[in-house]
Amino acid sequence: MSDVHPNVVRVVEAAESLGIVITPRRFPEGTKTAVDAAAAIGVEVGQIVKSLVFGVDGEIVLAYVSGANQLDEHKLAAAAGGLRCSRVDADAVRAATGFPIGGVPPFGHTTHLRIFIDPDLLQYDEVWAAAGTWHDVFGIAPHQLVEASEGLVADLKRG
Repeated sequence: MSDVHPNVVRVVEAAESLGIVITPRRFPEGTKTAVDAAAAIGVEVGQIVKSLVFGVDGEIVLAYVSGANQLDEHKLAAAAGGLRCSRVDADAVRAATGFPIGGVPPFGHTTHLRIFIDPDLLQYDEVWAAAGTWHDVFGIAPHQLVEASEGLVADLKRG
């Protein structure tokens, strides 16, 4: 296990603490984008969980969006009970989650964040999320994703 990144170990341990067993898979070529991840894993782009970190009226929140969709920032703001939604920089993402952009998992964050989940993820038997790095992902049933993250399912899709 010495070749496993410490972030991945943290995600596996966080999952275990929630009663979930995950099996991360490493893709050396990277899974930084939803298209890259879907191609590497061999699944539909819609099965990829994009972890998007935004500020809503100054509060950092996390949105899990299907890889096939784009986030509507106005819908995220409304779901969070706010008015203004904006991207945050890489330093803010790492400070809020403990993970880099492109590697933010659904649990194991360094701070408690409110989470909002795209309902389009719920149509699949399995979705794939980052496991703490750009190279590591794991599969999870969508209902487990919702329960483990304590996320609120809300319409977040642009268009």
